[in-house]
Amino acid sequence: MKQVVGVKFKSSGKMYYFSPENLELKVGTKVIVDTASGDELAEVVMENKQIEDDKVAETLKKIIRIATTKDKKLYEEFKAKEKEAYQKCLEQIKEYELPMKLIEAEYKFDGTKLTFYFSSDKRIDFRELVKSLAAIFKTRIEMRQIGVRDEVKRLGGNGICGRQLCCCSFLRNFEAVSIKMAKDQNMSLNPSKISGNCGRLMCCLKYEHNVYCDKLKSLPKIGAEVKTQDGIGEVSSVETLKETVRVKFQENGENFYKKYNAKDIVVIRDSENETEKLETENEEDLKELQKMEKLDKEESKNKKQKRKQK
Repeated sequence: MKQVVGVKFKSSGKMYYFSPENLELKVGTKVIVDTASGDELAEVVMENKQIEDDKVAETLKKIIRIATTKDKKLYEEFKAKEKEAYQKCLEQIKEYELPMKLIEAEYKFDGTKLTFYFSSDKRIDFRELVKSLAAIFKTRIEMRQIGVRDEVKRLGGNGICGRQLCCCSFLRNFEAVSIKMAKDQNMSLNPSKISGNCGRLMCCLKYEHNVYCDKLKSLPKIGAEVKTQDGIGEVSSVETLKETVRVKFQENGENFYKKYNAKDIVVIRDSENETEKLETENEEDLKELQKMEKLDKEESKNKKQKRKQK
C-alpha cells in the first residue's frame, strides 16, 4: 500500500496522485508539486489515503511543500498578465500570417514559462513566432497545439441539456464517437441535434451505447416481417429501452399501426442490414456527419499515440 494525495492543476482537470512526503494535507490546500516540466502549483482535492500498489505509478512524484503566501501572490500576479499575453500573441500571429487559432495563454505559477494553446487544421512552423514572443515576454515560450474538443474543455460552457459540459466537469479522456451510435439510439441524424459545442458528435452518445447494443440483439429490425396476435405485419419503429415495437398492418388497401412488447411477437423474416443504413433529411447532413466522425477518429488516434510515447 502507498500513501497518496490527489491534486488538480485546474478545477476541470484530471486528478493526479502525488506522494505527500509526511505532510498531512486537507482538501483545498494549495501545494507546490514536482512535475516533468518543473515545479507547479496545484490544489489538494483528495486527502491522504492508502492506495494499493498496482493502482499507482511505481515512482510517485512528490509534494514539495505547502504553497507559501509568496507562491500564491506570484500565481495571482501572472494569472492577471495572461490576458495581455494573449493579446500580444494574437498581434504576432497576424503579423506572421500564421493559419492558427489562439485559444489561451497560461503562465507557470512563478512566471518561468508561458504556454500558448492553439488549434489548427495543419502543422505550423512557429519558430519565428516563438523567438519574437520570447523577446517580448523575457521568459521560456511553449506553443501547444490542441484539438477542438480540448479547446472547448478549456473555454467551458453548457450543453444543450442545460448542464455544464461533460468535458469541463468529469470527462477526462475523449473517445471517438460514431454516427452509428446515434442511429442505434434512434436519434435524428441531423448535425445540429447530435453535435456538441465543439462541432463534433456529442460525447454522451457513447455513454449508453453498450446498453442499446445489448437490447437491439433481442429486438427485430425496422422492416422485419413479424407475426402478432392480430396477424402478420411489418416493424415500422422500435423503442429500444422500452423493448416495444410498432407494427404496420394493411387492411383494405389502408395502413394501420399497433404497438407490442417485443416478447409478444415472432419474427418471420428479419430485415437485412437495417441498422447499418444511415438516412438523413439530405445528403449534405450525412456528409457533414461523416466529416465529423473522420476528424474525431484521427484526433483520438493521435492522442493515443502521444500517450504511448509518454
